[in-house]
Amino acid sequence: MTDPEKKLSEKQRSRGNFVGTSLFTTEGETIIKLKINGQLKTLEIEPRVTLLDALRETLGLTGSKKGCDHGQCGACTVLIDGQRVYSCLTLAIMQEDKEITTIEGLATGDNLHPVQTAFLENDGFQCGYCTPGQICAAVALLDEVQNGSVSYVTSDLNNPPTLTSLSESEIKERMSGNLCRCGAYNGIVAAVQQTIEQTPVAEIENSQGG
Repeated sequence: MTDPEKKLSEKQRSRGNFVGTSLFTTEGETIIKLKINGQLKTLEIEPRVTLLDALRETLGLTGSKKGCDHGQCGACTVLIDGQRVYSCLTLAIMQEDKEITTIEGLATGDNLHPVQTAFLENDGFQCGYCTPGQICAAVALLDEVQNGSVSYVTSDLNNPPTLTSLSESEIKERMSGNLCRCGAYNGIVAAVQQTIEQTPVAEIENSQGG
């Protein structure tokens, strides 16, 4: 049980009122349950708290970074139900009953996610501040391609690229929502390419969290 969960005493619960699935206390906070990296977490937070702040300040999951805090840099990217989301732009209270995966949840035990391994082997980072968001975005990118999504540079919208036909320009476009001030873009693209080349499709399909 985490410290935030320990705070939820019977006294606190008794003084609140349920509204929908949430419990609002007299202090204006609400008690919510979030499924993060496969574990159910109970939080007592104000409804205005972003998912990013809940992850970092309440749960201590500091892998997701606060860069611009305005949805411009991508450093806070996490996966929600398999889709990449800027966690600084969404409220924690909106994510109940959803699967949230952060950078901390991608590895399986001591085994890194294939994308994490590829970033290491291709120097897909320098200072590392943007790297958690970059990796989460790359994981989502692979899933999106397998689901037939198109991008701004897709030439034939009726024939979306597959993993094996994904071009460098497609990767750059699909990763363009994540900025790297160190300029490690070549390594980032190479990491995505290596993941596609060296990882069996079945493993990619089942690799969002462990």
